[in-house]
Amino acid sequence: MSSLAQQISAAGLADHILSDRQLGRVLGGGDARRYGLVNRALKDGSLLRVKRGTYVLGSRYRSETVHPFAIAQSLVPGSYISFESALAWHGWIPEGVFTTASVSPGRKTLHYETPGFGTFDFHPLAIADYRFLTAVDRVEVSKRSAFIAQPLRALMDLVALRKENWNGLDWLVHGLRIDEGELSGLGRKDFAKLKAVYKHKAVNIFLTALENAVTMARKASSHD
Repeated sequence: MSSLAQQISAAGLADHILSDRQLGRVLGGGDARRYGLVNRALKDGSLLRVKRGTYVLGSRYRSETVHPFAIAQSLVPGSYISFESALAWHGWIPEGVFTTASVSPGRKTLHYETPGFGTFDFHPLAIADYRFLTAVDRVEVSKRSAFIAQPLRALMDLVALRKENWNGLDWLVHGLRIDEGELSGLGRKDFAKLKAVYKHKAVNIFLTALENAVTMARKASSHD
C-alpha cells in the first residue's frame, strides 16, 4: 500500500471523497512533501483525481464503490440530482441513464468527464428565491449524502430544461415511458408544493395541466 493510501486508511477516510484541505490535515508536513505524495499516488493509481482539488482512493483501497451521485455533489457543492437521473433512481423511467445530471445553483451549464466515474452535467434553472431545495431530499448513498429531487420535482425540472409545452400525457407515457400508475399516485400536496418553485409561466402551466390530467384519469379509473 502506498504511503498516502496507508495514512488515509489509518485516518478512517478510505471511502471518503477528499479535498486538498483534508489531505493536508491527514498527511501533514510541508506543501512540497504533500505535493510529492499526491503526485506519486496519482501516478501509481492509489489516488484518483475527480477534479482539481478533489480525490478518492483507488478502488483496491476502498471497501465500497463510490456512487455517482456522491461524485456529483463533490463536483458542484450545493447542486442536487434531478432530471432523468433522479427519475431513473426513483424507478419512474425504465432506461439506464449514463450521464448523471443535476440542477446547479450557479448560472452556467457545466460538464465534467471523469475517468472511472462517468459523465456529469449541471444545469441552472430559473427557480424562485428560497425554493431551490423544495421537494428535494437528502439521501444516503454508499454511506454518503446526496440531494435528490423527488419524482415530480425531477420531472418538472426536465420540463423547465427542455422548455416542453403541455400536449397531454403522451410525452410522459410514451416519450419518457413513465408508468401511468406512478403519475396517478401523485397527490394534491405533491403539486401544491411546486407551484411557487418555477419562474417561467410555461412550466407552471404544464404543472397545472398535468395535475388536472392526473385528477381526471384517477376519477375515470375509479368509475370503471
